[in-house]
Amino acid sequence: MNILISNDDGVFAPGILAAKQAVEDIANVTVVAPDKNNSSVGRRLTLFKHLELKSCRLDDGSPAYSVSGSPADCVVVGTDYVMDERPDLIICGINQGVNISCDITSSGTVCAALEAVSLGIPAIAVSLFMDPKTSFKQDENGEWYVDYDFTLTKKVLHDLVLKIIDEGFPDGVDLFNLNVPSNYDSEDVKITKLAHKMLDKQVIDNTNEEKGDIFNYPLDENQNGDDLIMIVSDLVKDYPEGSDGHALLVEKRPSLTPLNANMTFHELNDW
Repeated sequence: MNILISNDDGVFAPGILAAKQAVEDIANVTVVAPDKNNSSVGRRLTLFKHLELKSCRLDDGSPAYSVSGSPADCVVVGTDYVMDERPDLIICGINQGVNISCDITSSGTVCAALEAVSLGIPAIAVSLFMDPKTSFKQDENGEWYVDYDFTLTKKVLHDLVLKIIDEGFPDGVDLFNLNVPSNYDSEDVKITKLAHKMLDKQVIDNTNEEKGDIFNYPLDENQNGDDLIMIVSDLVKDYPEGSDGHALLVEKRPSLTPLNANMTFHELNDW
């Protein structure tokens, strides 16, 4: 099997190396990813503008390519230009964060997988949800760092690709959205549905005392007289049983959501 791997965190993010390591023993792997972080860009495409394609090497010394564009751009460039043969499968990730619910349409990771589907190639979007209680640690100098533990995510991804090699994708499924918790109670994967939403969003300015520490530019420093505002978000806490959010955040187990790129609602007849 020929696999193209991309992401939205950037070609040098640790998650893309983890994804390559998860499947390199069972497939021919090519890595094409953005040259910098492109989180939350959705399915943005760079059309009729120059893109810079560069050869580079991952931390293990293996070859990769960076593109000065979006995750969706990378899927197109990797498929149509970099690879000698069309990939049989495209993996997007491992994203350093969570991608659940109907909010996935803003995700660069999931939308890169949707771009793959538009090219007629099945895809997997995979993300690691990092529990702040266990993932953020301090070194001996008191400096905070993120402890990325991809062990379970790599195992689940490896087993999923093996199953796809043996059985193919289920009928009607174009892509899988896989989310794995860093702090888990069970390694068993649960087949789930999308929750309604992942983020509660609000707009703040520098008068918001609760979130003032993340607002770096006071309004009185704005020379143009315009309001400086910021959209902030909090992770939704409550999810219905059977949803991806419930499996990931309540049951603390891997969530696998089968998706179809055609969003047509077929049951509406007379309206």
